Amino acid sequence: MALYKTIKVNQTTKVLIWNIEESISELSSGILLSKNSSTRMQSMKSELHQKGFLSIRYLLKEVGYSDFDLIYDKEGKPHLKDGKFISISHSFIFSAIIISDDLKVGIDIEKQREKILKIAHKFTPIEEYKTIANSEALISKLTIVWGAKESLYKIYGKRKLLFLHHIHINDFKFIAKETIGVIRFNGENFTYKIEFIEFDGFTCVFAY
Repeated sequence: MALYKTIKVNQTTKVLIWNIEESISELSSGILLSKNSSTRMQSMKSELHQKGFLSIRYLLKEVGYSDFDLIYDKEGKPHLKDGKFISISHSFIFSAIIISDDLKVGIDIEKQREKILKIAHKFTPIEEYKTIANSEALISKLTIVWGAKESLYKIYGKRKLLFLHHIHINDFKFIAKETIGVIRFNGENFTYKIEFIEFDGFTCVFAY
């Protein structure tokens, strides 16, 4: 089994990342799923999504939980039955969770792809990035911004939030590996710290 990385964010918060190397049968053999989770997994047409779904349950196991401890609200946001905060994500061969005793958290993991150049205008003011001449650097930065906005969207947990208009990410330098994100919605402002790491062509961003 392949726990790829553990990041201690602070005394009460940590990130775990799984490198999905196992087959469906290998992943299925080591965990128990609730009836709802089993039905949900069987409805997934993509083996990639099934593996991601199962590998998240292994990450839960790493921090002392099982599938039966995870519940979803009507908006699809995951919660732990004991009241701790959790967020989950998976992309291709990696999955990740962030868990905290006392902080609202969000996480997103993404494969770095040229596709993001075509959709960037839908989630961020693209004119802010015109000084980045290097295509690889632009893909990297946009992927971080997308991941940051996705993480904040997951924290807020309501579908009316728009990436372009309601979620704002402060500019940052790659070397800093952190920035600030703000949700501005319904006359309220919520500010969060954002951290990011890049590895093997993937980007993991988490907010708290």
